[in-house]
Amino acid sequence: MRAHAKEMKAEAEKADGEMAVQEALAKMEGLDRAMGTKLHGIIKEAAPMLLPKTWYGMPAYANAEGKVVCFFQNSGKFGARYSTLGFNDAATLDDGEMWPVTYALMSLGDAEEAKIKELLKKATK
Repeated sequence: MRAHAKEMKAEAEKADGEMAVQEALAKMEGLDRAMGTKLHGIIKEAAPMLLPKTWYGMPAYANAEGKVVCFFQNSGKFGARYSTLGFNDAATLDDGEMWPVTYALMSLGDAEEAKIKELLKKATK
């Protein structure tokens, strides 16, 4: 019974998170919305273990402990000239003593999608 209750709670949280991310994406305009929507699909496909949620109003994806692994910051949020895909310390991107954790996104073509999938694989291992 406890296991079933835990499973039901997890499913409800996942559904709430998905709805929150969809609402955040709907508030974006033009290219930001298109890129955020495509990125959402890439993350769901490449890292299905990550749970969608919003973080400071941005689409984000958390691990089983609820820690945000990655997030999408659209250019319109702060009037920037590009959107970003960022990774928090819950992501295991470690590479020596210094490594990038935020990536500028001007568009999402095949090459960028492949790189993002590679980063997600490393971030979630």
